[in-house]
Amino acid sequence: MVKSKTELAIKTENLVKNFEVQGSDSVHVLTGMNLEIKRGEFVAIMGPSGSGKSTLVNILSTLETITSGKVNINGVLLKDLTTEELLTLRRSHSAIIFQNFALIDYLTAFENVKLPMIVRGISHQEADVKATEFLETVNLYARKDHLPEELSGGEQQRVAIARALAHEPKIIYADEPTGNLDVVTGMKIIQLFKDISHNMGITVIIVTHDHNAASETDRIYILQEGKMREEKSKKSMKRSSKKR
Repeated sequence: MVKSKTELAIKTENLVKNFEVQGSDSVHVLTGMNLEIKRGEFVAIMGPSGSGKSTLVNILSTLETITSGKVNINGVLLKDLTTEELLTLRRSHSAIIFQNFALIDYLTAFENVKLPMIVRGISHQEADVKATEFLETVNLYARKDHLPEELSGGEQQRVAIARALAHEPKIIYADEPTGNLDVVTGMKIIQLFKDISHNMGITVIIVTHDHNAASETDRIYILQEGKMREEKSKKSMKRSSKKR
C-alpha cells in the first residue's frame, strides 16, 4: 500500500556538520541545513562540488554523524539512537545505490539481488521468489544468469536498483546514478526511479549534476556553501521556461 505523501520521510533542523582536520581549523561542510522530504517523493539534490551533497546523504542514511541540529528519519530522531540502533535503522529503512554499481563480480545478477535477503535471514525459497519479482520490476529477469561483466552499464545499474529493492527500503539514496551512463540509458534509469517512487511509495533521493535527470523529479534542492540556497519543483521550472 502506497503511503500518503502528506507524511514526512525526512526532516532536518539547523543541521551542522564539521570535520576536524589535523593541524588546521574545522572544515564547515553543512552550516544550518533545513530540509523536508515527504514519503514517496522523488527528489534531486544538486550543487557544485564541495557544497555538501554527499555529506548530507551520508548523514541521512546514518553513515555519518552530525555536529549539531536535528535529523528525523521516518519519525525517528537520530540523536536519540545508539550505534546499534542506527545500524538497525539503516538496514530496515534505507538502501544506497552507487555510481559504480558496486555489484559482486563473481555473482550473477540474480545472486546479487538475492544475497541481501539471505543476509537478513529470509529463506532461500522466499528470496528466490522476491529476487525474481525485483528483477522483473527493473525489466532485467531475462539477464538473471549473467555476471556483471556480461552486462551493459545500464543493465548493471538496473541490477543495483533491484538489489536496493531487495532491502525493502522506505528510502533509496542514489549517488550520481547516471554518472557512468550515456544520456539515453541514464534517462531510462531516472524513469525507473520515478516509477518506483510514485508506484511503490518509496522515497527516492538522487545526488546529481545532471539537470535533465533532475528535471524529472518532484523537487530539486540546490546546495551551496553548506546551506539550502534554492528549491525548485518541476512545475515551477516548466512555468519559468514558458516565460522565456
